[in-house]
Amino acid sequence: MVVCGDDGLAHRLAAELRAVYGEQVTLVVPPGRRTVRPPVVGRARAVSAALLDRVVMAAVNRGNGTGTGGSPGGGSGGEPQGTERLVEAAEPTEAVLAEAGVERAAALALVYDDDETNIRAALTARRLNPRLRLVLRLYNRRLGQHIEELLDQAAALATAGGADGDGPDASVTVLSDADTAAPALAAAAVAGTTKVVQTEGLMLRAVEHPPRPDGRAAPTGLATLALLSATGNDPAFADGSENSGEHGPQLLPDAESVRAARGRGTVVLEQVSYAGPSLPAGRGSGGVVPPFASLFSRRLRWSLAGLVGCVIALAVALSVVTGIHPLGALYLTLLDLFAINDPAKGDPTGRQVLQLLSGLVGLLLLPVLLAAVLEALGTFRTASALRKPPRGLGGHVVLLGLGKIGTRVLTRLRELNIPVVCVESDPEARGLATARRLRVPVVLGDVTQEGVLEAAKIHRAHALLAVTSSDTTNLEAVLYARGVRPGLRAVLRLYDDDFATAVYRTLRAAHPHALTRSRSVTHLAAPAFAGAMLGRQILGAIPVERRVLLFAEVQVGRHPQLAGKTVGEAFEPGLWRVLAVDAAGVDGEVSDAYVLSGEDRVVLAATRRGLAELSPTRALRS
Repeated sequence: MVVCGDDGLAHRLAAELRAVYGEQVTLVVPPGRRTVRPPVVGRARAVSAALLDRVVMAAVNRGNGTGTGGSPGGGSGGEPQGTERLVEAAEPTEAVLAEAGVERAAALALVYDDDETNIRAALTARRLNPRLRLVLRLYNRRLGQHIEELLDQAAALATAGGADGDGPDASVTVLSDADTAAPALAAAAVAGTTKVVQTEGLMLRAVEHPPRPDGRAAPTGLATLALLSATGNDPAFADGSENSGEHGPQLLPDAESVRAARGRGTVVLEQVSYAGPSLPAGRGSGGVVPPFASLFSRRLRWSLAGLVGCVIALAVALSVVTGIHPLGALYLTLLDLFAINDPAKGDPTGRQVLQLLSGLVGLLLLPVLLAAVLEALGTFRTASALRKPPRGLGGHVVLLGLGKIGTRVLTRLRELNIPVVCVESDPEARGLATARRLRVPVVLGDVTQEGVLEAAKIHRAHALLAVTSSDTTNLEAVLYARGVRPGLRAVLRLYDDDFATAVYRTLRAAHPHALTRSRSVTHLAAPAFAGAMLGRQILGAIPVERRVLLFAEVQVGRHPQLAGKTVGEAFEPGLWRVLAVDAAGVDGEVSDAYVLSGEDRVVLAATRRGLAELSPTRALRS
């Protein structure tokens, strides 16, 4: 496996492939990046503290080909650890890719932060190795679809009529770390928000049920995905780590474990039917033309209403005084109002007085009409500008940061019809265009400055979601918000797992009744990228406390652990569980007694270790 990148996702992905899947990895990073401390992923396999240090040092130091495979106790069950080789290069040129061994590699992951760099390297790699499996990190989803089709077509033409089909498939998978992590971040910030995984017409959601006080069994739904930590009301374990011992979360438990679990919350799988997109309503609705009521302020509308009442009163008085028809009186009043009628010389005194009053009302009408025109033009001009938080707003989510991750999270929250107020310090941030389109209020300013969070109505907010690229900024914002509102729900995007653990412990100790979550985007995205490199379609990832449960779609014929078994027999507690079957040539539902054939496709929930066990190469080694 070859991994090319310039940020933390590359280091985490390489460690994921090496430590979890036991693959041989070549990591290509820019010069000097090897000194950056990579994220720790060893907790997913319950490795010891000594092994964690060796895994970190192996990613920091220049690889010598030894990896962690020689470490005693390196993983549960004595599974082999992969090796890592480090290549330093500023850009993934053809010479660099050749040095990394792309011609002989099974898969290549291009996870640079720049889309153009990834596309250019993918085209070069496809020419070097037409059978190479490619995984690209692209933020532009529409461009990603076209690139995926182009590379697939190039591979088909290059391998047409060629060698055997026993080698690795030349599939292309385009992923976005922002899209992978956004649903989990949004779900963590909003209570009751369902975690949805969708594949074709099937829509599944994971619902978290707290422990029942009476000790009764929690609802099971279609399947029980996890048993939460038995450590109190807050389901996140006290140390915030993935490996929480016997009291930590238990993923994919069997029926006996579910029955024996008392006083523990559960994560249950449920099926929901598609009900159409949840579009924002009211203030949050999009559109180029704003509502008519928003063209004029309340004071101006009352002024116009008062002038209309004066005109009607003058018309009625003229009709009474002169005895003419009310419509004629209204017509004469309007003529007087706009000063286009002859003076009422020789007319009765009442008519002359009314003409003077009409002229006076006409003078008052001129500035009101001018103000209405200016205000309407200003409203149309600012329809595409940033909106300010409205007065009386409450129960909303304050989103800090409108970069790649923040933009995707904002879109996700608005799809769920959740009120959001964004805070961004960069007036040129890419997410501001999305905020304008969705008509979401935005506060421009540094969250570390006093008054910025107050402008976002943090004292009446439901949750704070800090997803800026700076760990210290996110932490400072949460600490300040805790001082304003101690019970505020807070979700932090933190890069370093050890730092996240320390932050979680401190915040929970200081605010035991407040809900705090720390999420790492690379932690949520790396399993999806690793699964794609192994030829699996990762449908989504659901965080269970500080662990991750993956949903994948696999072909049964490529996995001997599934082929020939019934749906019930294919269930391996703690590793994987079949959730849905796309049975070839079978109409209707299938039961647990259905025997899986090689032509079937299944959707399964799996832990990262379970996906590693399902690897065809791992099965051959076993």
